[in-house]
Amino acid sequence: MILEPDESDLARKIETQPIRERLALRIAAYVGDVEERSTTLPGLSFAKVMQPTAPTSYLYDPSLSMIIRGRKRVRLGEHVYIYDESRFLLTAVNLPTVTEVLEASPERPYISLLMRLDLQAARQTIADVDTRKGPPPASGFAMATGPATPQLYNAIERLIDLLDSPDDLAHLGALIQRELIYRILTSPAGARLRETVLLGTQSQKTAKAIAWLRENFKEPLRVEELAEMAGMGVSTLHHHFRAMTAMSPVQYQKQLRLHEARRLLLGEDIDAATAAMRVGYESATQFSREYRRMFGAPPIRDVTPLRSVKGIRTTS
Repeated sequence: MILEPDESDLARKIETQPIRERLALRIAAYVGDVEERSTTLPGLSFAKVMQPTAPTSYLYDPSLSMIIRGRKRVRLGEHVYIYDESRFLLTAVNLPTVTEVLEASPERPYISLLMRLDLQAARQTIADVDTRKGPPPASGFAMATGPATPQLYNAIERLIDLLDSPDDLAHLGALIQRELIYRILTSPAGARLRETVLLGTQSQKTAKAIAWLRENFKEPLRVEELAEMAGMGVSTLHHHFRAMTAMSPVQYQKQLRLHEARRLLLGEDIDAATAAMRVGYESATQFSREYRRMFGAPPIRDVTPLRSVKGIRTTS
């Protein structure tokens, strides 16, 4: 399944073009000669890419990702999201993906931002505003695209303006971040975030299991214990886990291990067997077989041409 912007997004792109051009100039100047840069506001980072990229491992945290200029493909399991300046990408739980910048050039670089979401702030915002009628409950993945409206871009511009005023940022930054959460929650993608963070829902219980796996993916996986920790039956966990992540718990753990192994191989002078052991594999042969299936080539053949260039991206 491929999810991408349709013709209805064109008018929104035209409407937001002036503010996006201003943001592109601001972010490009802030990033400078590097490709990625974190800001003084915790959780907010920028990226600037001068040419299309090869498919690259990326682990999304719960976050809002917005493309200011360009186009991108994100693969989650067998599902593909293609989005541009007209839409934002919401990720409600930690998700291992493969990303690919589709449009970028030295004259018009790809420019994006990523803001990690404070789920406690999201929960409080829901408590404050959820009495109003919103979109119907979500039943899809913990990743979704929504319309990048002028109101959303306006809040982003005001947040970036604060980077030049540290005192204002300290007092007003959290307020604008909460406004962004409000914009997400009241968008067509908002139901997915609500279902994930509200305590007691099946999605929130599944998110708890996902968070545990994210922190403990090197450990042996016993699905029965994972289900018990989440307060769910095994079959219920399997159903909701796949509904949110497009994969089973075992497949999710495997992807986390392979993504981390590729990061280690790109960043350190180690061999495939060492990488396999460090991410929890007992069999180097099984690791190489699954790595090739995931990334299209055996470990060392895959990373050798990339070691002299750029490894796994750390921003969206």
